[in-house]
Amino acid sequence: MADRGIDRDGDGDGTETCLACGRVLPARLGRGRRRRYCDARCRDAARRERVRAARRRAGDVKEGLTTGVRQEYVDIIEKDPVAGRAAAAAQRLIEEFGRDGSAQAAVTAARDLAAAADAALQAAVDRARSAGQSWREIGDVLGTSRQAAFQRFGHPVDPRTGTPMSRDVPAGAADRAVTIFCWHNEGRWAEIIAQMDENMRARHDPDLMAGAWARLAGMFGRLERIGEPFASRTGDDTLVEMPLHFEAGDARGIVRFSRDGQIAGMGIRPASP
Repeated sequence: MADRGIDRDGDGDGTETCLACGRVLPARLGRGRRRRYCDARCRDAARRERVRAARRRAGDVKEGLTTGVRQEYVDIIEKDPVAGRAAAAAQRLIEEFGRDGSAQAAVTAARDLAAAADAALQAAVDRARSAGQSWREIGDVLGTSRQAAFQRFGHPVDPRTGTPMSRDVPAGAADRAVTIFCWHNEGRWAEIIAQMDENMRARHDPDLMAGAWARLAGMFGRLERIGEPFASRTGDDTLVEMPLHFEAGDARGIVRFSRDGQIAGMGIRPASP
Protein backbone atom coordinates (compact mmCIF):
# COMPACT_ATOMS: atom_id res chain seq x y z
CA MET A 1 0.00 0.00 0.00
CA ALA A 2 1.31 3.45 -0.86
CA ASP A 3 2.23 5.63 2.12
CA ARG A 4 -0.35 8.39 2.12
CA GLY A 5 -0.62 11.02 4.83
CA ILE A 6 -0.38 14.71 5.51
CA ASP A 7 0.32 17.25 2.74
CA ARG A 8 0.38 14.63 -0.01
CA ASP A 9 0.48 17.21 -2.78
CA GLY A 10 3.54 18.92 -1.24
CA ASP A 11 2.13 22.40 -1.40
CA GLY A 12 2.65 22.98 2.30
CA ASP A 13 -1.00 23.74 3.05
CA GLY A 14 -1.34 20.96 5.65
CA THR A 15 -4.02 19.04 3.72
CA GLU A 16 -4.66 15.60 5.24
CA THR A 17 -5.60 12.58 3.08
CA CYS A 18 -7.00 9.12 3.83
CA LEU A 19 -4.31 6.47 4.31
CA ALA A 20 -6.43 3.90 2.44
CA CYS A 21 -7.97 5.68 -0.55
CA GLY A 22 -6.11 8.99 -0.74
CA ARG A 23 -9.19 11.22 -0.65
CA VAL A 24 -8.85 14.55 1.12
CA LEU A 25 -10.13 14.38 4.68
CA PRO A 26 -12.27 17.09 6.30
CA ALA A 27 -10.27 19.80 8.00
CA ARG A 28 -9.41 18.94 11.59
CA LEU A 29 -10.90 21.21 14.24
CA GLY A 30 -9.11 21.80 17.51
CA ARG A 31 -6.29 19.72 18.93
CA GLY A 32 -7.97 16.31 18.81
CA ARG A 33 -6.47 13.10 17.48
CA ARG A 34 -5.54 13.28 13.80
CA ARG A 35 -8.01 11.48 11.52
CA ARG A 36 -6.39 8.83 9.30
CA TYR A 37 -9.28 7.28 7.31
CA CYS A 38 -12.47 8.41 5.56
CA ASP A 39 -14.71 5.93 7.35
CA ALA A 40 -14.95 2.42 8.78
CA ARG A 41 -14.78 0.87 5.30
CA CYS A 42 -11.41 2.44 4.59
CA ARG A 43 -10.20 1.48 8.07
CA ASP A 44 -11.19 -2.17 7.42
CA ALA A 45 -9.57 -2.10 3.98
CA ALA A 46 -6.32 -0.88 5.51
CA ARG A 47 -6.48 -3.56 8.20
CA ARG A 48 -6.99 -6.30 5.60
CA GLU A 49 -4.08 -5.02 3.58
CA ARG A 50 -1.84 -5.07 6.65
CA VAL A 51 -2.87 -8.69 7.34
CA ARG A 52 -2.18 -9.71 3.72
CA ALA A 53 1.18 -7.94 3.75
CA ALA A 54 2.17 -9.72 6.98
CA ARG A 55 1.22 -13.09 5.51
CA ARG A 56 3.20 -12.43 2.34
CA ARG A 57 6.22 -11.52 4.42
CA ALA A 58 5.80 -14.70 6.45
CA GLY A 59 5.49 -16.76 3.29
CA ASP A 60 2.46 -18.70 4.60
CA VAL A 61 -0.02 -17.77 1.88
CA LYS A 62 -0.02 -19.19 -1.64
CA GLU A 63 -1.56 -16.28 -3.54
CA GLY A 64 -2.49 -18.48 -6.47
CA LEU A 65 -4.71 -20.63 -4.24
CA THR A 66 -6.21 -17.93 -2.03
CA THR A 67 -8.93 -16.27 -4.10
CA GLY A 68 -10.54 -12.94 -3.37
CA VAL A 69 -13.78 -14.70 -2.49
CA ARG A 70 -12.00 -16.88 0.05
CA GLN A 71 -10.39 -13.79 1.53
CA GLU A 72 -13.83 -12.25 1.97
CA TYR A 73 -14.87 -15.35 3.96
CA VAL A 74 -11.77 -14.93 6.15
CA ASP A 75 -12.68 -11.28 6.72
CA ILE A 76 -16.27 -12.17 7.62
CA ILE A 77 -15.18 -14.86 10.09
CA GLU A 78 -12.68 -12.49 11.72
CA LYS A 79 -15.30 -9.75 12.04
CA ASP A 80 -18.37 -11.83 13.03
CA PRO A 81 -18.10 -15.57 13.82
CA VAL A 82 -21.88 -16.08 13.48
CA ALA A 83 -21.95 -14.60 9.98
CA GLY A 84 -18.78 -16.51 9.15
CA ARG A 85 -20.38 -19.79 10.18
CA ALA A 86 -23.39 -19.10 7.95
CA ALA A 87 -21.16 -18.14 5.00
CA ALA A 88 -19.04 -21.27 5.38
CA ALA A 89 -22.12 -23.50 5.66
CA ALA A 90 -23.65 -21.92 2.55
CA GLN A 91 -20.41 -22.48 0.63
CA ARG A 92 -20.34 -26.17 1.65
CA LEU A 93 -23.92 -26.62 0.45
CA ILE A 94 -23.10 -24.95 -2.89
CA GLU A 95 -20.12 -27.27 -3.31
CA GLU A 96 -22.20 -30.37 -2.51
CA PHE A 97 -24.90 -29.38 -5.00
CA GLY A 98 -22.23 -28.73 -7.62
CA ARG A 99 -20.66 -32.17 -7.49
CA ASP A 100 -21.96 -35.69 -8.15
CA GLY A 101 -21.38 -36.81 -4.60
CA SER A 102 -23.31 -38.39 -1.81
CA ALA A 103 -26.89 -37.23 -1.36
CA GLN A 104 -26.38 -37.66 2.37
CA ALA A 105 -23.50 -35.17 2.29
CA ALA A 106 -25.81 -32.59 0.72
CA VAL A 107 -28.44 -33.22 3.39
CA THR A 108 -25.79 -32.81 6.10
CA ALA A 109 -24.62 -29.54 4.54
CA ALA A 110 -28.22 -28.28 4.33
CA ARG A 111 -28.78 -29.22 7.98
CA ASP A 112 -25.65 -27.32 9.02
CA LEU A 113 -26.76 -24.29 7.01
CA ALA A 114 -30.19 -24.35 8.68
CA ALA A 115 -28.54 -24.44 12.12
CA ALA A 116 -26.18 -21.61 11.16
CA ALA A 117 -29.10 -19.58 9.81
CA ASP A 118 -30.98 -20.05 13.10
CA ALA A 119 -27.96 -18.82 15.03
CA ALA A 120 -27.60 -15.85 12.68
CA LEU A 121 -31.29 -14.97 13.09
CA GLN A 122 -30.93 -15.08 16.87
CA ALA A 123 -27.87 -12.82 16.69
CA ALA A 124 -29.70 -10.41 14.37
CA VAL A 125 -32.69 -10.20 16.73
CA ASP A 126 -30.36 -9.62 19.71
CA ARG A 127 -28.69 -6.82 17.75
CA ALA A 128 -32.07 -5.30 16.86
CA ARG A 129 -33.11 -5.35 20.52
CA SER A 130 -29.82 -3.71 21.54
CA ALA A 131 -30.54 -0.99 18.96
CA GLY A 132 -33.89 -0.27 20.61
CA GLN A 133 -36.27 -2.20 18.36
CA SER A 134 -39.48 -3.36 20.09
CA TRP A 135 -40.75 -6.94 20.05
CA ARG A 136 -43.73 -5.71 18.03
CA GLU A 137 -41.42 -4.31 15.33
CA ILE A 138 -39.37 -7.52 15.28
CA GLY A 139 -42.55 -9.62 15.13
CA ASP A 140 -43.80 -7.56 12.16
CA VAL A 141 -40.58 -8.32 10.26
CA LEU A 142 -40.84 -12.02 11.10
CA GLY A 143 -44.55 -12.18 10.27
CA THR A 144 -45.58 -13.18 13.78
CA SER A 145 -46.87 -11.64 17.00
CA ARG A 146 -44.63 -9.86 19.48
CA GLN A 147 -45.33 -12.61 22.02
CA ALA A 148 -44.32 -15.36 19.61
CA ALA A 149 -41.17 -13.42 18.68
CA PHE A 150 -40.25 -13.02 22.35
CA GLN A 151 -40.95 -16.67 23.11
CA ARG A 152 -38.61 -17.74 20.35
CA PHE A 153 -35.81 -15.17 20.61
CA GLY A 154 -36.16 -13.47 24.01
CA HIS A 155 -34.01 -14.00 27.08
CA PRO A 156 -36.53 -14.16 29.93
CA VAL A 157 -35.41 -13.89 33.54
CA ASP A 158 -37.06 -15.91 36.30
CA PRO A 159 -38.56 -13.34 38.73
CA ARG A 160 -38.24 -15.86 41.54
CA THR A 161 -34.48 -16.16 41.29
CA GLY A 162 -33.35 -13.34 38.98
CA THR A 163 -31.53 -15.88 36.81
CA PRO A 164 -31.99 -16.50 33.05
CA MET A 165 -34.69 -19.03 32.29
CA SER A 166 -33.88 -22.07 30.18
CA ARG A 167 -35.10 -22.02 26.58
CA ASP A 168 -34.15 -25.62 25.88
CA VAL A 169 -37.11 -27.57 24.52
CA PRO A 170 -37.43 -31.18 25.77
CA ALA A 171 -36.63 -33.69 23.05
CA GLY A 172 -39.68 -35.08 21.30
CA ALA A 173 -42.14 -32.44 22.58
CA ALA A 174 -43.17 -31.33 19.09
CA ASP A 175 -43.71 -34.91 17.89
CA ARG A 176 -45.77 -35.71 20.99
CA ALA A 177 -48.04 -32.74 20.33
CA VAL A 178 -48.61 -33.85 16.73
CA THR A 179 -49.44 -37.35 17.96
CA ILE A 180 -52.00 -35.95 20.40
CA PHE A 181 -53.90 -34.20 17.59
CA CYS A 182 -53.71 -37.36 15.50
CA TRP A 183 -55.35 -39.16 18.43
CA HIS A 184 -58.06 -36.48 18.45
CA ASN A 185 -58.76 -37.25 14.82
CA GLU A 186 -58.84 -41.01 15.55
CA GLY A 187 -61.09 -40.68 18.60
CA ARG A 188 -58.49 -42.01 21.05
CA TRP A 189 -59.74 -39.83 23.89
CA ALA A 190 -58.76 -42.15 26.75
CA GLU A 191 -55.13 -42.18 25.61
CA ILE A 192 -55.06 -38.38 25.53
CA ILE A 193 -56.59 -38.10 29.01
CA ALA A 194 -54.02 -40.56 30.37
CA GLN A 195 -51.28 -38.03 29.53
CA MET A 196 -53.01 -35.05 31.19
CA ASP A 197 -52.08 -33.59 34.55
CA GLU A 198 -54.49 -33.71 37.47
CA ASN A 199 -56.21 -30.40 36.73
CA MET A 200 -56.80 -31.29 33.08
CA ARG A 201 -58.14 -34.76 33.90
CA ALA A 202 -60.63 -33.22 36.33
CA ARG A 203 -62.11 -31.09 33.51
CA HIS A 204 -62.15 -33.61 30.65
CA ASP A 205 -63.77 -36.91 29.86
CA PRO A 206 -64.09 -38.91 26.60
CA ASP A 207 -67.68 -37.82 25.91
CA LEU A 208 -66.87 -34.14 26.39
CA MET A 209 -63.84 -34.33 24.09
CA ALA A 210 -65.72 -36.33 21.45
CA GLY A 211 -68.52 -33.74 21.40
CA ALA A 212 -66.08 -30.84 21.00
CA TRP A 213 -64.32 -32.58 18.10
CA ALA A 214 -67.68 -33.32 16.45
CA ARG A 215 -68.62 -29.62 16.64
CA LEU A 216 -65.30 -28.72 15.04
CA ALA A 217 -65.88 -31.25 12.25
CA GLY A 218 -69.32 -29.73 11.67
CA MET A 219 -67.71 -26.32 11.11
CA PHE A 220 -64.58 -27.23 9.11
CA GLY A 221 -64.96 -30.84 7.96
CA ARG A 222 -62.39 -33.56 8.49
CA LEU A 223 -58.77 -32.95 9.46
CA GLU A 224 -56.67 -33.45 6.33
CA ARG A 225 -53.16 -32.43 7.32
CA ILE A 226 -51.06 -31.22 10.27
CA GLY A 227 -48.39 -28.65 9.48
CA GLU A 228 -44.89 -28.21 10.90
CA PRO A 229 -45.01 -27.84 14.71
CA PHE A 230 -43.07 -25.15 16.57
CA ALA A 231 -42.02 -25.77 20.18
CA SER A 232 -40.85 -23.13 22.66
CA ARG A 233 -40.35 -22.70 26.38
CA THR A 234 -42.84 -20.61 28.36
CA GLY A 235 -41.59 -20.36 31.92
CA ASP A 236 -41.36 -23.91 33.25
CA ASP A 237 -43.68 -25.25 30.55
CA THR A 238 -43.20 -26.19 26.90
CA LEU A 239 -45.64 -24.79 24.34
CA VAL A 240 -46.13 -26.49 20.97
CA GLU A 241 -48.14 -24.84 18.20
CA MET A 242 -48.96 -26.31 14.79
CA PRO A 243 -51.16 -25.50 11.78
CA LEU A 244 -54.24 -27.71 11.42
CA HIS A 245 -55.60 -27.92 7.87
CA PHE A 246 -59.23 -29.06 7.74
CA GLU A 247 -61.39 -29.83 4.75
CA ALA A 248 -63.01 -26.37 4.75
CA GLY A 249 -60.74 -24.19 6.87
CA ASP A 250 -57.52 -23.81 8.84
CA ALA A 251 -56.86 -23.54 12.56
CA ARG A 252 -53.98 -23.58 15.02
CA GLY A 253 -53.53 -26.42 17.48
CA ILE A 254 -51.83 -25.78 20.83
CA VAL A 255 -50.52 -28.20 23.44
CA ARG A 256 -48.80 -27.09 26.65
CA PHE A 257 -46.65 -29.59 28.55
CA SER A 258 -45.74 -29.13 32.19
CA ARG A 259 -42.22 -29.53 33.52
CA ASP A 260 -42.82 -33.26 34.14
CA GLY A 261 -44.13 -33.80 30.58
CA GLN A 262 -47.86 -34.02 31.29
CA ILE A 263 -50.49 -32.18 29.23
CA ALA A 264 -51.20 -28.97 31.16
CA GLY A 265 -53.23 -27.22 28.46
CA MET A 266 -54.68 -27.88 25.04
CA GLY A 267 -56.81 -26.03 22.54
CA ILE A 268 -57.64 -25.07 18.97
CA ARG A 269 -57.75 -21.45 17.80
CA PRO A 270 -58.65 -19.82 14.49
CA ALA A 271 -55.73 -19.48 12.11
CA SER A 272 -54.07 -16.08 11.99
CA PRO A 273 -55.32 -14.00 9.02
